[in-house]
Amino acid sequence: MGVAHDRPSSRRQCVEKVSFLAFVSLMLLAQSSIVRAKVFEKCPLARTLDREQISSRSLISNWVCLIMAESGADTAKLTTLPNESKSYGIFQINSKTWCREGRKGGTCNKACEDFLTDDLADDIECAKKIYQEGGFGAWKGWVNKCKQKTLPDLSGCWK
Repeated sequence: MGVAHDRPSSRRQCVEKVSFLAFVSLMLLAQSSIVRAKVFEKCPLARTLDREQISSRSLISNWVCLIMAESGADTAKLTTLPNESKSYGIFQINSKTWCREGRKGGTCNKACEDFLTDDLADDIECAKKIYQEGGFGAWKGWVNKCKQKTLPDLSGCWK
């Protein structure tokens, strides 16, 4: 019977430990999300695209416009579409064709979640494949907001 009296105290300690561990885990998760996501400004984005050799400099204003139209230059942008596929990251790369959720796959042979970080190397690699297949017209954001419209002025970005 003496053991029964000890249980509430040990249960409470267990709950407190689990609560503390859950809190610490959530804080670490939040911190890692903050560090990994980024919203680019126009010029740093243009310079990153140029450095990563997405295309010739003459086309970078189209890429910047596309990115602003698709994601607002937010690397963590995730959109669920009516067909239940999802579009990921700064280029809004779609899970139906280009990547697979939770594992490598699709035309780009990438896990879709890889496109939600601020490291744009894999995003750019996949965006180049999309561009090779359909040009800028593969992105509705570019068609609606950039095609035959005034593109961002990047002349001050190269200084």
